[in-house]
Formats: sequence, structure tokens, C-alpha cells
Amino acid sequence: MTGRARARSRGRGRGEEAPVPGAQPPPQEAAKPIVTSCEGELVGRGRQRTAPGAISAEAMVQISAGFQQIKIGERGGRRRDFHDAGIHTRQLMEHVKDSKTGVSGTAIELRANFMRLVSRPMWALYQYHVDFKPAMESRRLRTALLYQHEETLGKAHTFDGAILFLPNKLHNTETILCSETKHGEKVEITLTLTNELPPSSPVCLQVYNVLFRRMLRILNMQQIGRHYYNPDDPFNIPQHRLTIWPGFMTTILQYESSVMLCTDVSHKVLRSETVLDFMYSLRQQCGDQRFPEACTKELVGLIVLTKYNNKTYRIDDIAWDQNPNNTFKRGDADISFRNYFKTQYGLDITDGNQVLLVSRVKRLGPSGRPPPGPALLIPEFCYLTGLTDKMRSDFNIMKDLATHTRLSPEQRESRIKRLISNIDRNSDVQDQLSTWGLNFENKLLSMNGRVLPSERIIQGGRVFEYSPWTADWTKEMRGLPLITCMPLDNWMMFFTRRNADVAHSLLQTLSKVAGPMGIRMQRAIMIEYEDRQESLLRALQQNVTHDTQMVVVILPTNRKDKYDCVKKYLCVECPTPSQCVVSRTISKPQALMTVATKIALQMNCKMGGELWSVEIPLKQLMIVGIDCYHDTAAGKRSIGALVASLNQGMSRWFSRCVLQSRGQEIIDALKAALQDALKAYLKYNNSLPSRIIVYRDGVGDGMLQSVVDYEVPQIMQSIKTMGANYDPKLTVVVVKKRISARFFARIDGKITNPPPGTVIDTEVTRPEWYDFFIISQAVRFGCVAPTHYNVVFDNSGLKPDHMQRLTYKLCHMYYNWQGIVRVPAPCQYAHKLAFLVGQSIHKEPNSNLDDFLYYL
Repeated sequence: MTGRARARSRGRGRGEEAPVPGAQPPPQEAAKPIVTSCEGELVGRGRQRTAPGAISAEAMVQISAGFQQIKIGERGGRRRDFHDAGIHTRQLMEHVKDSKTGVSGTAIELRANFMRLVSRPMWALYQYHVDFKPAMESRRLRTALLYQHEETLGKAHTFDGAILFLPNKLHNTETILCSETKHGEKVEITLTLTNELPPSSPVCLQVYNVLFRRMLRILNMQQIGRHYYNPDDPFNIPQHRLTIWPGFMTTILQYESSVMLCTDVSHKVLRSETVLDFMYSLRQQCGDQRFPEACTKELVGLIVLTKYNNKTYRIDDIAWDQNPNNTFKRGDADISFRNYFKTQYGLDITDGNQVLLVSRVKRLGPSGRPPPGPALLIPEFCYLTGLTDKMRSDFNIMKDLATHTRLSPEQRESRIKRLISNIDRNSDVQDQLSTWGLNFENKLLSMNGRVLPSERIIQGGRVFEYSPWTADWTKEMRGLPLITCMPLDNWMMFFTRRNADVAHSLLQTLSKVAGPMGIRMQRAIMIEYEDRQESLLRALQQNVTHDTQMVVVILPTNRKDKYDCVKKYLCVECPTPSQCVVSRTISKPQALMTVATKIALQMNCKMGGELWSVEIPLKQLMIVGIDCYHDTAAGKRSIGALVASLNQGMSRWFSRCVLQSRGQEIIDALKAALQDALKAYLKYNNSLPSRIIVYRDGVGDGMLQSVVDYEVPQIMQSIKTMGANYDPKLTVVVVKKRISARFFARIDGKITNPPPGTVIDTEVTRPEWYDFFIISQAVRFGCVAPTHYNVVFDNSGLKPDHMQRLTYKLCHMYYNWQGIVRVPAPCQYAHKLAFLVGQSIHKEPNSNLDDFLYYL
């Protein structure tokens, strides 16, 4: 799991909402509690930029609309995926201009979680800048004042507090309206036409998205982060004090032949305890003296939900000198937190001595001013979200959660159909749709895909096939020798006295399973250490030498500090492949043979052995995988990992990990790593590759332009350094796993997951991209997730069919799993390497390990 995925699994939505009361003001600025607007629709910018609220504190996305740059966002979540909408890469590739569709494989009928927009208005969208005199700071008040003129504006309008979008043009370029507040104050509103957007403008698509989210609110769904959830239909798990809110993620975009709505099921896990409850419990456990340190360690970094406004915040610090009786500036007067929550939300604070939580704001304030500073939150009103590591390791909790969140294809499709039905039956939603002239198809998209032929696995001179539905060859490879086996002549096993028996049992079982694989294994040097981190490190320092081939460490528990200690020393200071095993994993005699087999395979890989291969027709080919990780322990420093193939069978790999300062482009540090990979390929093959294919993972929404404009040229420059006459064919593919597209197959009359090898390259792909989806792996439970591949650069002329087949082949080559994985092996290797460094080592590994898969 990546750092971003781990953060999200704790309950963090992208772009947590800007804090509310008590935001500490920047110099010479008065802090004001941010009030949730009932509209909160669009954030735009016209020609006049001086009006308050011209740039709101909400999520923004900058996209191109003609010659004018328009910023559009919505309350609570960034829409950076629209940042990618204007990037046209397919037109630069002659071989896919006419068709990017493959032909191999057998056809399969599919349904997808997409609904066509069957009718939409073909009118232009008119953008007006709205100015208030006198200035009105409250966005809710500005909205109410403007909507007093609904007869002039019409029923169809969208206003964010500064920019107004209308489907009909007003009579004059500048329109002046007069409104009146409930206190009798006269307000002059000036509407100035700033832009006319054609129906094809991506801004129109964003308006459709905003309108659809308004419909979800009409259905009584509440926005948390980027998605909408239904608090009226929760799944309660009282035995674990957890509540799950079901919800949906939605996006409307232009696909191959039509504009479509993509909607997928989402879940928000909430804990029944407040932060204050957690603090009480923690104080009882550790006492008053250790409480501040323990509280800071446990809470900082967590995401909380304030149910009075359904916003999520990240706890960045704890204000030990603040409590609810303190005051903050509201307008021209001071108000205490206690009084504010009483008057604003009708909430009573029971504990007046509770310390406050600090959440730092990163978004711009009104009119582009600096962020309003950190907000102070009341622990009593903050509910913990997501799961702790302790909860994740609890089998019963995860099992009970899975019954509600891990939906089968039939359940997922049923949940989406229920949403469609609710939209059709709700008269208010239908009124909104008809007002704007929108109409969605009331059924899921039916389409065709292709199932690629299954691959044959080559192992030790033998060739075998696996079951196409399980995508697993654990049984088939049993008893067969590996391609290359590294002899184990000088290796060590470290264990505690308490685990002496399981250590010797593991040693005997490893000897049994090594023979059939072809691994020649001498008896390990057995070294006992005391169950302390200092003792373990001392034992490693005293016994491991540069001649040691492998170190196996049996850890009494899965405590991270001991694991990190082993990896830091053996990856940086004394470069030696190592294998850590938790004693509980090998404590069951009936499972020991299976576990020992997997351990032996990993040990062989880490020393440079090769397990299996698939047929790769292309010659002189080098595959490169790139991924990155953000090390929160080192100030969010970026870690880039590059893994490159060295041989024809894609069974030997060069790996390099680099660390860089925050904000530095990842490819800057990886340029030298790519050059070293090419040198390693030259040394291994006595020639440089004639074709290089780069799979770039870890690219989030809004980063595609950076990859196209910056990373691809940097990769090309890096290759040029190998010689003026060296000009290999290059392909760069962006790999995305976090996508909302899902596909269902009807097999034997039952809705089920498509089989591994299913390719989708029509209907739901984007016309401006050379892209495709592959479902490569099989899952026992739940709904399988496809992977999206976007070829952003290709001068090789490789046919789409060959590109898809090669990508699928590479999903068979990950040596930590005897089966097909979700992404090509070099991407998964790069992820494992970056994760190891970011989680445990925090330093660049020793270059002596570059030719080994030591991070498996």
C-alpha cells in the first residue's frame, strides 16, 4: 500500500475542507469562521479579480477554456482529474491516429458502471463576474442576495459566490441588480459578462458534474472529501464501535463516442468514539506524566470528521494552551469557542478544560490572499475516521467490515442501479435535470471486451499452463526446478531463545523444499540474540560479513522498529540480502511446508536467482518501471524508485532508489538511475537495448501534463547521454490503479468478474488518448479492479495489440506471488522498493544491492 493509499485508508479524502472557527489569521487579517454554503458549486475567475471571493478557499482546478484560463472547483474536494482533460497525446502518434483497438483474444460481453448522457443542451454557457457594493464577505449572503432575482436569471443558474454561469445570455453585457438584506441594507449587484463557452468546452462538463452533485444532495446525501455518502442508511458494527456510511463517487467526462457519467460505490468508515473519548482512555492507560507525549504521537496525522458540518480535517498539532473558553475574532468582536458552537450549531461543550486540536489550512483565502492560518477544533465534536494499525491487524474487525464493504459484482451493480432508480423517482432531481436540459440513460453501459489468451509459464526447461480463472500457478510449479538457483553456502539465521524451536523447524523444512527447486543449501549458522533491538543490531554487526550471502531473522513480533533496524543495517551499512520472518507465521506445523516454500523462493530471488518466465517475442527490449513514495517521517521527502530489466526473459532486474528534497521533480533524481540501468544492461548483454518501454506508476490526477511536458523529455535526454548515435525506440506508459471504472460479465446467467486478461479499449476510453484497460488478476471475494494504461509517448510504432499483450505478459513476472498481479512486474517492484525505503530505511540503499531483488 502506498503512502497516499494508507492515508486514504485512514479516512482521509483528497483535499480536506478548510477549517472552521478559530482559524488563526495571517498578519493584518481578521479570522472568520468558514461557513458551509448551501450552494458551494463553482469557483471561477473572470476579468475583474478584485471582488471578495474571486478565488475561494475551496478546491481548485485550472483548465483551459479557449484563450482564457478558468478555475473551477467545488466544495470539499479537488477535481484535478479535469486538469488532464485537455491533454491530447494520441494525435502525435501516427500508428494509432485511426485506430487504437487490438484484435487478439476472444470477445466477451460486458457491462460497465457508466451511463450515457443521452441529451444535453447545445447552448453556450455564459460566464458572469459578480460584484457586490458594498462588499459582502459571507458567501451564503451573496448567494441569497443574487437569488432574489431568479425571474431575471431564470431557474437554471449556478453561482459560487463570485462567478455566475447561465445557459441564457442576459440582454446587456453589464447588468445591475438591486437587492436588500433582511436588515434593510441596500446592495447593488453588478453582473459582467466575461466569457462565452461553447458546449464542447470542458468547463461545461464541470458544470454537469456540479449539477449532478447537487442532485446527490437533493437525495439527502452528504459530501465528505470528494464523495457523497448517505448518513440515513448506515451499517453499524456495534461490537467494534464502527459505523459505515455507504456512498458514491461520480465523474462526468467525454469518452470515445459520448459524454458519460461514471459512478462507483464508496464507503466511509467512522468510529463511534470522539477524539475526547480517545483522550480520556489514553490518559487512563499512560497516566498524566506521559499523556502529552503519547497523545501527540497517537493523534497527529489522523483524520477526523466534524459531524456538525461533515468536514474532514487532518490533525497537525495539539494546542495545549487553548481550551473552549478561549476566544477568537469573529467580525469585529471576540467570541469564545463555547458560545460560538452554542449559537451557530446549538451544541453544548461539556468539558471546558479539553485542549484544542490544530489543523493547518493550505488553501488560499478569499481574493487569493494567503491561507487564513491554522484552525482550532474541539475534540468533543471530532469523530475519528478510518482504522488504526491495531484494528487492521484484528482479523475479526476486518472480516466484519468486509461483509459490508467488499461487494460482489452483483451487489455492486445492484447498488448502482438503486441510485439510478432513486434519481428517476425523485421529482426534485428530475426537475433540476429538465431545467438544464440534461437526461441520463437509466441503465448501465453494455459493451464488448476481449479476453487475451492465457500465457504459458517457462520454468527450468519445462513449460506449463495455469487455470485462467484462478490466475495462479502455485500447484503447477511445485516440484519443478527453477530457472536459476543460487547456492546457499554461507548464510545465517538469527532467533531469540523463545523461538529456538520454530527456528530449527524452519531450517529443516527449508532444506526439504530446497532440493526439488534445485537450490543447494548448506546448514545455516544459527545465532541467538536477546529480545531487544540493541541486542539484535549488535548480533548483526558482530556476525554478518561481506561474505555472508543471506541473513534470515526470526522476529518474535511484528514490531516495526526491529524490522526497520534489520533493513537499515543490511541495506545501507552492510549490504546483504535479508529475509525477516515473524515467529507466528512459522509456528503452525501444518502450514510450515507452504510457508517455507515461499521463503525459499524469496531468498533465491534476493540473491539473484530466477524463478520463471514467459515468452517475450521482442528482442533487445528493456522494460523500466518507475514509482514514487512520499516519506512523511522525513518531512514528506519524495522517494523515487526505478527498476529495469536486464535480460530477454524479464527475470533479472536492476533496481535503484533515490531520495530528493520536497518539491523536486521525481525524474530529476531518476535521470542518473536510468543511465546506470542502461550501463548495467550494456554490461549484461554487450549491447544497449534497441527498444525501451517505461511504465510510469504513481501519477495522480492533474500530473499528466507534467509527465508529458517534463518527464518524457528528461527520459529522452537521459538516453542521449549514452552516445550521440544511440537512438532507441521509446514508449512511455502512465499506469493508474486508483480509478473508478468497474466492469461486470454475465457468465452462465450470473453477474461475475471478467476473467483475467480482459482488455477494454473502446467506448470508455478517451478519444484524445492512446489508452486501454486490462483486468489482469483474479480475486476470490469482491469486485476486481481494472488498471488503466495511457501511452503518452510512443515512437516505436508498436501495434496496440502487441502493446496490450506485452503489458499483460509483464503482469506474470512478479516473483513475490505465484500468479498474475494487477500491474506490470517492474511497477510492482518499484513500488516495493520505494515503500521499503520510505517506511523503514529513509536512506539510499547501498549500490552493491542494485542487481538484486532485495526488497521483496
